[in-house]
Amino acid sequence: MVAKPRKNENRDRSSIVFSIILGVLLLLVVGFLVGSNLKMSHKRVELNSRLEELKTDYQALLEKKKQLQAQASQTGSKDYLEKEARERFNLKKPGEEVVTILPSEGKEKSEERQEIKWWNPFTW
Repeated sequence: MVAKPRKNENRDRSSIVFSIILGVLLLLVVGFLVGSNLKMSHKRVELNSRLEELKTDYQALLEKKKQLQAQASQTGSKDYLEKEARERFNLKKPGEEVVTILPSEGKEKSEERQEIKWWNPFTW
């Protein structure tokens, strides 16, 4: 009678060890899956923010394209060509007089005033 309970004890020990090993393996698998899920969710957030940036860039490029197309259609007009010829190449029409306005001499006066202030201790 004494021998039979020992066999049951060995079976109980082996089933307990097997349960512990199985539980540890199960925890490792669950931990791996949770870690992978966290990495994927972090990557998804990064990709969504990048997608929003690209959408705004795309909209800005579309607006720039519209502006450039408007400018391109405008360059063919006679008025635009005349304006550009006057501004870039300083051209004039026959019989037209060009007037140049020179800047005032206010800068020289302000430099003189600064020199006077430097020598005058009351203006420090």
